[in-house]
Amino acid sequence: MNWEDNVRKVVPYTPGEQPSYRKMIKLNTNECPYPPSPKVREVLQNFDADRLRLYPDPAASELVEALAARCGLKKEQIFVGVGSDEVLALSFLAFFAGKKPVLFPDITYSFYEVWAGLYGIPYRCPALDEEFHLKKEDYLTENGGIIFPNPNAPTGLAESLETVEGIVAGNPGSVVIVDEAYADFCGCSAMELVNRYENLLVVQTFSKSRALAGLRIGFAAGSPKLIGYLNDVKFSFNSYTMNRLTIACGKACLEDEAWFGETVGKIVSTRERMKKGLKELGFSFPDSGANFIFARHETVPARELFGALREAGIFVRYFDRPRIDDFLRISVGTDEEADCLMEFLKDYLEKRKA
Repeated sequence: MNWEDNVRKVVPYTPGEQPSYRKMIKLNTNECPYPPSPKVREVLQNFDADRLRLYPDPAASELVEALAARCGLKKEQIFVGVGSDEVLALSFLAFFAGKKPVLFPDITYSFYEVWAGLYGIPYRCPALDEEFHLKKEDYLTENGGIIFPNPNAPTGLAESLETVEGIVAGNPGSVVIVDEAYADFCGCSAMELVNRYENLLVVQTFSKSRALAGLRIGFAAGSPKLIGYLNDVKFSFNSYTMNRLTIACGKACLEDEAWFGETVGKIVSTRERMKKGLKELGFSFPDSGANFIFARHETVPARELFGALREAGIFVRYFDRPRIDDFLRISVGTDEEADCLMEFLKDYLEKRKA
């Protein structure tokens, strides 16, 4: 017998490339192109490093209470974790323990499939329609749980609150998780449904609209019963998942609504400029409600464009997967970065025609 016979073998998630070139335009991992709130900088400058010798509050109470106040919920309805990925991973463990298949779309965040494989969770992937929308009826069938992003990744399409509520209401015997990593950019959230449905868990992140991807803060909102079960799993895994500095920075970020509104507004404005520019260059795409655009060109293969952009130091995301292998996912950067992208694409496409 070989020791490797006892090893759990899984196919891991592949994150976006993190290049470190001096001059580059990084539009491949949907990070915020702007610095965090000045209130976060104040915390970093004034933080007492001596406090790091002590364990952090395992309940992250200050951050939980701040989130509860902002969401209009009780603190017993909030769970925080090290990025929304940890929140989602623990949610898979907590809520998808049955024998029936969990449902998530065929084109979606690829980590769902990884977690299902890691934990031995059966799953099924209903196909999005030809325009990349969910088909609600596919989720009104027997299942062991449901999860989907809204807006979806990598398509950027947002489903209506009516569609989301129809799926939640139609599955009272299952936990429905709505992954809202990009919801701040479309203004549509299922957060307002949390008090109506005991089986709904809404997950959000500080990595996109709040510019704190490097600190890793995610949270979930749900009924006290759901959050209780989630905490049971967390405290069976690691009591101290979030450090003191992260808790302080997260709380400070929530206190700066003016910065948040301005930052989201700038990203949305640039996104709309990018949509117009890409259309003029012969690209088509679903109408994004996120901080990225999922685009294909009418004549030039996505793989070719991906390589050409990369050589020019412009990084976007390419997925070599069925149904989406002719699309590029392009994060929204600053106006200056968007202009550089458009100038390169215009020049490349013109030279290609010649």
